[in-house]
Amino acid sequence: MHDVVVVGAGLAGLRCAGLLAARGLDVVVLEGADAVGGRQRTDIIDGFRLDRGFQVLNPAYPALRRSVDLDALALGSFPVGVRVRTTDGVSELRHPLRHPLSIATSLRSGLVSSRDAVALARWAGPAMVRPLSRLARHDLTLGEGWDAAGLRGPLRTAVLEPFLAGVLAESDGETSNAFARLLVRYFAFGRPGVPAQGIAAVPEQLAAHARTAGADIRLDARADRVSSQGEGIRVDLIDGDSVGASRVVVAVGPDAVAGLTGLAAPATNGLQTWWFAATEPPARSALLTVDGRVGRGPVVNTVVMTHTVPSYAPAGRHLIAATCLLPSDSAPADEKDVRRHLGEIWGTDISAWELIRRDDIADALPAQPAPLSAPRSPRYADRSYIAGDHRDTASIQGALASGERAARAILADMGS
Repeated sequence: MHDVVVVGAGLAGLRCAGLLAARGLDVVVLEGADAVGGRQRTDIIDGFRLDRGFQVLNPAYPALRRSVDLDALALGSFPVGVRVRTTDGVSELRHPLRHPLSIATSLRSGLVSSRDAVALARWAGPAMVRPLSRLARHDLTLGEGWDAAGLRGPLRTAVLEPFLAGVLAESDGETSNAFARLLVRYFAFGRPGVPAQGIAAVPEQLAAHARTAGADIRLDARADRVSSQGEGIRVDLIDGDSVGASRVVVAVGPDAVAGLTGLAAPATNGLQTWWFAATEPPARSALLTVDGRVGRGPVVNTVVMTHTVPSYAPAGRHLIAATCLLPSDSAPADEKDVRRHLGEIWGTDISAWELIRRDDIADALPAQPAPLSAPRSPRYADRSYIAGDHRDTASIQGALASGERAARAILADMGS
């Protein structure tokens, strides 16, 4: 019998397994897919490197810095700012502290008034110095938080709302104000990007660390049932095999939580990403582009990936990502609408672009409604633990931190 069986080789499960194996425990990881990573997967199609949905990695995440060798990822970093399509053309807003010479241009854009700038500072400023626990006191929805700060002009409606819609996977302003402020802090202190070999490089590195520490990671091993067995736990697999251990960590995606734990399935928000190939890029800018016009279409953001990570496409080609919200109660965006909207956003003819793939990810991110819940205990039953970003914050940071918390709980319960 093993000491611990971890069900799921996503970020939370791999981080937990690596920490436990490093402390000398006999750990086996069961992953139902053919590769590690969970939602962090990368596929190579016709020479293009496609992540499972548009994903970015923020080196400011504390748990990320504890977990992986960032230098080894060869991170390509996006410019810190946003490109906005308006009724008058296109404006670029850059981080005012990192690009002070851009301040005058931002003010001339008509998107940033002095009143809005003060209101944004009033809203975001406390997040730069206060811990999340303090930000979450008397938490409001994001919309209410902006209203309270007096942020009502085009900086909100044309820039922040479309930008954060893609980050939070919702556009109604119902996300926790405290959580949104936390993310803005990470954006302020970090420079998000993607690994040269794709987002899958992160879980692959975690898996390598876990294996080096002694963990056994088994792929194509899908768990069907978790049950108590005497003084231990038994995990039955779909193929009829079973694995016994003293303790179990369930670190599966939100869609599989209820079936393996009996707990309620976490609420999630969905995203849809379209990947297009082009011979010529639609613009020279590497900034993430949003549509700041009233009545904008389905695309919440779009970016030329190859301006930041040339390794995402074969020589002489460019890769463009476009992300839409994926509603649970209505039909998703179709290619005709997406192409029309992209042509408007980029201001160019995109009819020659080749659609490589469309990713519909119904459980892209756990919902984070207000008031924000504190990170939940990893213990859910005797000798049974749970990990994932749905137990913490909806982010890579939350997934890794949750895996660490589960590992600490097991070590404490075992007297280690």
